Amino acid sequence: MDVLNLELAKARQRVKRAETALNRAKEMLDEDCGVGINLALCGRIRSEQRRVAEARKRLMKIALVASA
Repeated sequence: MDVLNLELAKARQRVKRAETALNRAKEMLDEDCGVGINLALCGRIRSEQRRVAEARKRLMKIALVASA
């Protein structure tokens, strides 16, 4: 059971880091940096959104195993 708790903690950290990176990219997009940088930030935001979704999916899988 300790291994599952460790995996859950790591998965929660992954979700939190991905959400933090996504929020940081969104904040940078709100600044007036120019079109080129905004296009790069849009790509980064899409990538971070995927990371958040994948991290949440992994967390849910681990949580299901832990609750079984």
